[in-house]
Order: sequence, then structure tokens, then C-alpha cells
Amino acid sequence: MKRRVVVTGMGCISPLGCNVETTWSHLVDCQSGIRQIDTFDTAGIASKIAGMVPTGEGGFDPDKYVSPAEQRRVDKFIVYALAAAAQAMEDSGFRDFTDEQKEETVVFVGSGIGGVSRLYETSVTLHDEGARRVNPFFIPSVLVNLAAGHIAIKYGFKGANYSVVSACASGIHSIGEAYRYIRDGYAEYAVAGGAEYAVCALGVAGFSAAHALSTKYNDTPEKASRPWDRGRDGFVIGEGAGIITLETLESAQKRGTKIYGEIVGYGASCDAYHITTPAQDASGAILSMKRALKDAGMSPDDIGYINAHGTSTKSGDEAEIRAVKTVFGENAYKINMSSTKSAIGHLLGAAGAVETIICLNVLKTGIIPPTLNLEDIDDGFDINLTPLAPQERPVKFVMNNSFGFGGANGTMILKQI
Repeated sequence: MKRRVVVTGMGCISPLGCNVETTWSHLVDCQSGIRQIDTFDTAGIASKIAGMVPTGEGGFDPDKYVSPAEQRRVDKFIVYALAAAAQAMEDSGFRDFTDEQKEETVVFVGSGIGGVSRLYETSVTLHDEGARRVNPFFIPSVLVNLAAGHIAIKYGFKGANYSVVSACASGIHSIGEAYRYIRDGYAEYAVAGGAEYAVCALGVAGFSAAHALSTKYNDTPEKASRPWDRGRDGFVIGEGAGIITLETLESAQKRGTKIYGEIVGYGASCDAYHITTPAQDASGAILSMKRALKDAGMSPDDIGYINAHGTSTKSGDEAEIRAVKTVFGENAYKINMSSTKSAIGHLLGAAGAVETIICLNVLKTGIIPPTLNLEDIDDGFDINLTPLAPQERPVKFVMNNSFGFGGANGTMILKQI
């Protein structure tokens, strides 16, 4: 018998804030976390903007979560993951677990690129100063699975521990796998999500060289991420982490803890088409959404809101709208859809996890976050894309889409409870 799986804790580090509450309040207040890059020299790089985690007074304080000594041994995506996990753990009340409970807790935290910043820094050190100057912790500092590994080590969790690496679908796939583990009886508890820190010289230069990033709005960064708008010219890279805790409904009720929502459906697919461009018939995205609906035993008519992948690229925006119209039919004109990447940029492997947290807040508040900068809607995008300002409506079921390079697709459905 399949078990019901609920979310009982959330943690978030994003360009809009360093916790769930701040991120959400700034999002529905129509604020933008995208700004000009000031952490490295962007000379020669066409795109000079990013969704960056705030620092300084009131910003992210890594020392609160990871000691300065340990920070020197890990890439920043691991620091973000540990910070978001600490928030989720505190929020969930996962304390004083017995040895048996720890053995029944899985940790699945994905990343699209992992330690790209540390890879770049170390390659420069090797070239300029020689092999003797390479940090002995270099290899474990960049491995994608070490985000999950560090979380497990910190809390003593001995269940399955690995990372889904599926580009920009990594976060949602990691949560989906955790959901399946608990639903099917392979674990009792889970810590799951995604983390990314690719706003570095190599990361931005690489995506820029591929002509994937926005370049027209370097002087007005808050205007750059504009899904479905005629003026869009590429996505805006972002950074951060989203981590949630999962357990059975029975366990949560027994513990008397708060419940943010229930995961009721998960689907995944592959376009099998191109390494970066989505299939223009949207067949992969269609299949992913249909599989999630089938897993949930639901009709498209049940969904009230879709948090779109919505990156602000021409081909991606068109394919997703085509997929939604195909799957939802006439109901596509009755739902709300928005892209919160318009406010935070594209967090790559962390995107689906942060957006899952946003979806849970939609269920809690009945507030649909806006698609910022949607001032001149392009042809064919004639459904309610929640332009410019939030809208209010009671929502019982939400859908979250994440699509990645290589044609990786993931869809999750969450239920109000």
C-alpha cells in the first residue's frame, strides 16, 4: 500500500533572502533579487548580471551555519545546502532522533554543476603556483554528492544518500526520489532539495558563451528576467538552495508537527532530442506532466496553479506553453501560471527545490506570485500568466515544472492539507 508523504520543514537561501519567510514576502511584494555582478571582474563576459544571495548587513552569514575552517574545505554550494538544511531541520522538529530513526532517514540533495567555482579557482592555483599549492580537500569540495554527504554526516543520517544530477531538473528530481522512497516504504524520513553556486567567472562565462544568458539589460538587471515577454533575450543565472523535510502523514500526525502540504504526484521524462534545446513539439514536457497527473490519480481540472519552468528563453517559453495547452486543454485558460524566475533568476539545480517551497507557500496563503517584467506578452501566450502583480485565489493543488539540459524533465504536484 502506498503511503502518504507530507512536507514538515523548509529551508531556503535565495537572491530574495536568506530564509523562507523573507524570500516569500519579497517575492509577493514584487521585489527582484537580480543585480549587477560585483564579486568578480566581468570584463569580456557579455552578461554582467545575476540573481545573487544578499550579503553584508542582514544578508547571508555563512559563519552561522558552517565554521570558517570548514568553509575553506568546501565549495559554496555545499555551504548553501548546509544552511538551508539547518533551517529545514529546525523547522521540522527533526530532533533527538533515535539510532533507528537515523537509519531510516534518506538525504537526496542535487546540483546541476556542483563546485564549479572551486574547480576554477583550483585550476588557476595549479597553473600559477603549481601542484603543491592545491588544497588537499579540493576533490571532496567540488563533488555534487558531498552536499548530501555533509548533511548526513552532520546529523548522523544513515539511509540512502545520493544526488540526482539532471541539470536544471536536479532539485525537483531529488525531491521526487525522496517522495518515492517514503511512499513505497524504503524510508521513513527524508531531507531533500537542491543547491547551486555557479555565479562565478567560469560559470557565467560558460553560459554566456553558449548565448544562453540575457545581455540586453546589464544596466537594468531587475528588468532582465522576463518570461513570455517580447523583450526577453535569455535567462539570468542565479544561486542558492532549497531543502525540505519529508515524512509519512502518519508520522507527522503522531509527532504533532505542522504540515505544509502533501506530495501527491511526480513524473519525469526525457525529450531525447537535443543537449540544450527543448523538443519543439514539447513531447517531453507533456509526458512529464501527464505522468505526474497519473501518479496523483488526478485530472488537469484539479490544478489551480502552475509554477512554470519559465526561464525567459525563446524556445523554452514557447515549448512550455505548448505543453501546458496540450495537457490542460480548455482548463489552461482557467488556471494561474507564473514564473518566479522573473524575480530570482534561474537557480539551475536548486531551482526546482526553491520553487517547491514557493508552491507550498501558495497552498498556505492563496497568493499567486507574479511574473515580473511581463509588460508585452508575446504571441500565443494567452493564458493567465499572472503578469506584474500577485493575484489571490484559493488553490488546493499546484504543479511545479523543472526542465533541464539534455532534455531532463520533472513535474511535481502538491496538495493543500
